[in-house]
Amino acid sequence: MSYRYIAFPLSPSLSDRQKTIIEARIRLIPTVVSASAGVNGKVVVYYDGFLPLNKVNTILQQAACTARPLSPLSKQPAEELHLSLAEHRRETILTGVGFVGLQLLRMAAPGMFNTLYLARSAFVLLSARHYIASGIRSLLVDRQPNADTLTATAVVASVLSGKPESSLTLLTLSNFAETLTTFTAERARKHISNLLRLDEQYVWKIEENGHEMRVAVTSLQLGDRIGVHLGEKICVDGKVLSGAAAVDQSSITGEYIPVEKTPGDNVYAGTVLQNGFLEVLVEKLGDDTAVARIVHMVEEAQTRRAPVQNFAERMSNMLVPISFIAAGLVYGATKDWQRVLNMLFIDFSCGLKLSTATAISAAIGRAASRGVLVKGGNYIELLAGVDTVALDKTGTITIGKPQVVSIKTAPGIQERELLLLAASAEYHSSHPLAAAILEHVEHQGWTIPPHTDTETIVARGIRAQVPDFDEIRGGSVLVGSWRFMQENQVQSAGFGAEPGSEHGYNLIYTARDQKLLGMLIVSDPIRPTWKKTINQLRRQGIDEIVMITGDTEQVAKHVASALDIDAYHAEVMPEDKAALITKMQRRSQVLMIGDGVNDAPALAFADVGVAMGGRRTDIAVESAAITINSEDPLVLSEVVTLGKHTMKIVRQNFATTIAVNTAAMLLGAVGRTNPMVSALIHNAATVGVVLNSARLLMVTKKPW
Repeated sequence: MSYRYIAFPLSPSLSDRQKTIIEARIRLIPTVVSASAGVNGKVVVYYDGFLPLNKVNTILQQAACTARPLSPLSKQPAEELHLSLAEHRRETILTGVGFVGLQLLRMAAPGMFNTLYLARSAFVLLSARHYIASGIRSLLVDRQPNADTLTATAVVASVLSGKPESSLTLLTLSNFAETLTTFTAERARKHISNLLRLDEQYVWKIEENGHEMRVAVTSLQLGDRIGVHLGEKICVDGKVLSGAAAVDQSSITGEYIPVEKTPGDNVYAGTVLQNGFLEVLVEKLGDDTAVARIVHMVEEAQTRRAPVQNFAERMSNMLVPISFIAAGLVYGATKDWQRVLNMLFIDFSCGLKLSTATAISAAIGRAASRGVLVKGGNYIELLAGVDTVALDKTGTITIGKPQVVSIKTAPGIQERELLLLAASAEYHSSHPLAAAILEHVEHQGWTIPPHTDTETIVARGIRAQVPDFDEIRGGSVLVGSWRFMQENQVQSAGFGAEPGSEHGYNLIYTARDQKLLGMLIVSDPIRPTWKKTINQLRRQGIDEIVMITGDTEQVAKHVASALDIDAYHAEVMPEDKAALITKMQRRSQVLMIGDGVNDAPALAFADVGVAMGGRRTDIAVESAAITINSEDPLVLSEVVTLGKHTMKIVRQNFATTIAVNTAAMLLGAVGRTNPMVSALIHNAATVGVVLNSARLLMVTKKPW
């Protein structure tokens, strides 16, 4: 059967990882048969039937938006933020010193103070230039007043009333609140900025003759070998070829206990070798490394606003006219400019917007310091409303590194024959159970024979054509579940659905030419902290915890029983996982946790998708809203707690801002306060709620 195809141009700045993700996302379209990216700068899509071009173009446009070089641009936001912080500090010092100076002048030389009215007014207008420009721009461009419009009006009114210095209190405290907010945002990014600065300009490259040569990091290529010594920072992603060492991976996973690395283990850029020596094969460089992806994801998260931020901004814009209306009513009733200034000096919007933005930014930064990457502030808010958690099993609940614990063969079949045929069929599979078989065979020191053709049947098994090798006969080999054997009319030779599966074991059957050769019993242990994690989730208000897996009914039942999970769905196909998530969303807000390609559709459909663990796939990370680099499930409960705690702080800030400013307006309207006190109350409330939000960045003994 022939398929139609179409080629789409690719952005030249896309990395190999991004091209792979494009291929995977396009293949999720139902009518797409295959997609191949990178051929002459194009992605070729083969399809059967109708191809939704708008979906393909959307995928390519999203990829093009993220295809910028990370290293140069990653430094720009931090520099801009630093300049902005310095500017806010300068303005705060300027207005503060001016206010104190004018007060001292009034007390020491009242006559001179009065004669300098024009100079005082000019100084105040100069100090308020940014607010005046922003306020006028809001009126002319947006056709509506904002908080800066109100501040500018208050400053001009104070000048016209003959007391320009009274607005310096407002300007000083407003600048201080802005400085505090900017400082909090900078602290939230500090962890990421430190990751980006690898500090290693040179590296020890191991030549073919075994000698080490000091070369620039930029000169490295994929496949090179480097040596990492005591105290050095690893500057590439790669695999350990030889040596043994303890590596501090806190910059990637948030876990401060060093991890032992031995041959075959993966290491990541940005981590530090604390003792020992490692020879590392270079697999990823520059923007393709895990640390570069972390930087990119957190930078993107800063630009994605949470719905509560949009709500705070809309509410702020609605409350600004209230101050103008109140000022007009007070002037009409009392003709007292001091009371009018009281109304103009009080503003609801600063506290609402600054505290909300600070809370979301601080939450994202705090999560990043624990190795948790949140793609946007909207997901922080969604976490607070989650009441149902759906869990993948293999690699998420279980360790994801199964082991062959027992082998049962049919009469006349040797264990070596069974294992080599199964390993040959599973050789190119990424499934954890396949990895268990391959690892067991390699441990025996046997050479795995090649296969000529394979076909993967999702949630069932693999069909492969294996040629004859050594003294072992090849043929059409099936490796998979008991149902897979039944569906292919395999002769059982006395085997059946063995009872071992009821105790949490995976039973992998192998057949050749419709005859069963034997069975491999594989165990994948449950992560030891999942029980505690589930208990913590229930205490945080999670009503239902569900497991969704493609594994057998018996294994799923055993795991669900061991962890006291509310419900489970076994032998579920990847597309059915997404359908189950959609069904649960009719009555709940769902958080889905997974790590594999088969979990990607469900992660994308869930309200909050979480890719967890070091073995997660790129497509799972791309589909998920949150990525947890740690292997410890307890981090999940910390993330949920963070979301709920953040929104609790936001609600506290809303209530405090509205209550304090309303009380100040009422006191000002009846003449119980003066403009200086009104400005002090308003800005003190703003600074207070911003500090309340900044608490999220504080490190405590108990996480969050």
